[in-house]
Amino acid sequence: MLIEILAAAAEAPTQNFGFMEAMEQGGPVAWSILLILVIQSVGSFYILFTKIFEQNKVMKEYRTNRAAFWRAGSLKEGANKFDKNSAWRQLVDDGIRAGDEAEKMDDSLESHDWLHGTLSRSESAIMARLNGGLPFLATVGATAPFVGLLGTVIGIYRALINIGMSGSASIDKVAGPVGEALIMTAIGLLVAVPAVFAYNYLMSRNRKIQSMLSGFSTDLQANITSNGQVKPAMQAPKTAAKAPATKPATTTGGAAPKKA
Repeated sequence: MLIEILAAAAEAPTQNFGFMEAMEQGGPVAWSILLILVIQSVGSFYILFTKIFEQNKVMKEYRTNRAAFWRAGSLKEGANKFDKNSAWRQLVDDGIRAGDEAEKMDDSLESHDWLHGTLSRSESAIMARLNGGLPFLATVGATAPFVGLLGTVIGIYRALINIGMSGSASIDKVAGPVGEALIMTAIGLLVAVPAVFAYNYLMSRNRKIQSMLSGFSTDLQANITSNGQVKPAMQAPKTAAKAPATKPATTTGGAAPKKA
């Protein structure tokens, strides 16, 4: 009896298990789900790197040219310190244009509101450009696990069908579909987790940029309404500390003058 069992096991065909075998068993549905997850992953990393580059450019330009801008003789002269297509140049140009238009208004309150509203709209346009692509990251982080779960459900369903058709829950009938199901779940999580981290990281940096824009816009509005009289205090450039002056040496222990 033992010899017959060993002979039957030796004659049984071996079945390879792996990622490609599981995908081949899954058919077009499994390949379609994998393609969706790959597109989501590539798109997430593309948005992450491009947005980091864009954010770094905005923050670096502000730190580098802010002092030179406020030391300029006029806003139009200071605007040339920024790049033509930069966010800060856009804010300055919109402020100058709004200031010229506000001078044509009779009511000072209306001119102030017009200037404030123009700068606010300019800030919103800049932030809308910086936030572009972030909804895609949020969508990937929310949907990628469910896309992977869809592959899991399909894999388990196929495993149950194979069990029912074979009449036995042998490992060769179940391992392939279940392996496909587990692979899809893992891929879905690997796509979703980096997208969520990237979204939160980029949003925190955008909030920092928004704070910088708001402060610059407030200083710009104060400068325009005061005809250039109000400017933020700029830190003076650091100079080498002067050596303390040495006091003349005093003699001690000298002989007292003699009386006549």
